[in-house]
Amino acid sequence: MIHTALQVKTKSILNRVVLQPMEGCDCNPDGSPGELTLAKYIRAAKSGAGLIWMEACAVCPEGRTNPRQMMLTAENLPAFKAMAEDMRKTARETCGISPVLILQLTHSGRQSITPMIAYRHPLYEVRRPASDEHIVTDKYLDTLPPLYAETARLAVEAGFDGVDVKSCHGYLFQELLSAFHRPGRYGGSFENRTRLYLDCLRAVKQVIPDGFLLTTRLSVSDMVPYPYGFGTTEAGELDLTEPDLLLEKLVEEGVEMLNVTVGNPYYNPHVNRPYRKGGYPPPEAPAVGLARFEIIEKHVKDKFPALLVVGSGLSYYRDDLMEQAERQLAEGICDLVGFGRMWLAYPDFYRDYREGSFTPKKCCVTCSKCTELMRAGQVSGCAVFHEYYRNLYKEITK
Repeated sequence: MIHTALQVKTKSILNRVVLQPMEGCDCNPDGSPGELTLAKYIRAAKSGAGLIWMEACAVCPEGRTNPRQMMLTAENLPAFKAMAEDMRKTARETCGISPVLILQLTHSGRQSITPMIAYRHPLYEVRRPASDEHIVTDKYLDTLPPLYAETARLAVEAGFDGVDVKSCHGYLFQELLSAFHRPGRYGGSFENRTRLYLDCLRAVKQVIPDGFLLTTRLSVSDMVPYPYGFGTTEAGELDLTEPDLLLEKLVEEGVEMLNVTVGNPYYNPHVNRPYRKGGYPPPEAPAVGLARFEIIEKHVKDKFPALLVVGSGLSYYRDDLMEQAERQLAEGICDLVGFGRMWLAYPDFYRDYREGSFTPKKCCVTCSKCTELMRAGQVSGCAVFHEYYRNLYKEITK
């Protein structure tokens, strides 16, 4: 089933494989793709994947996580257009396909270079302190929908096939979803907490043409105890009551594809990317997190059958990676299967699988070294299988 095509509006996704957004922190200072960025996406284009979900692209300078985060502007538009063209040309020459390209639009909020927070968060601020002066005002939040619309308009011009209005992993929109005690128009009630997310979706929808895909990557649950997390109980357990209400709104607004994620990599990385080795011993077995992904995805698929669901968490499986992906598709857990860390480690995994030469020992070992590079302020990539990043990792661990 993984090789089956999927038609979405006017776009043909020629197989069910999605390369998930993996930020490399390797763009130029103006936000245009750098040399390493381009090399990474040419590798992605050679993979044969039907959909390539590009990394986080900030809609404004103050919303960048680092000075090398991607940012599309009128000035650097030609560089993005050239990248998209080169990716499609490479994919046609290598695999005989044209992949669907989604650009992920983001505001990093609490993780911006200077924190821009929705409210004071005692759990998150243990690792990255903030103060009242970092709380963004309603007036500032009011300025964001036009910025999302402008970046989406540029994405159309650059040749992308769709955009992702991102709300996940504790960034600004996601943190607002749990702003239960924030005063004003963006906190308190469900309507207020979802206001900016929905307003930006509406603004984007006004500038994209028919056939252009409107998608979102959403942390369906933060797995952070209420009142500091969305989609959870006071005990920190999964509660899909509000996520279901939000998903209903997203469908009403015309979102066609949901890229599922869970948790916050800055707080509980074991939740959204179960690992064999990481910064701390995980409080749950990886099998628990993998099962949680499937439970959430199947719940969403059953409740909102028209919404195309991209499954996540698959990179942990190693020897039986593709068998697990095939099973999830066959059981109706998701419509497409997403791979993140996996494609950094073994970018040709799907093409090899299709050709009968898939090699498990080339697969991601979920060691978290790519994340360690990022947290150390370096460019990020696979420090196990790629020499350049392996040498960088040796430097930061001397």
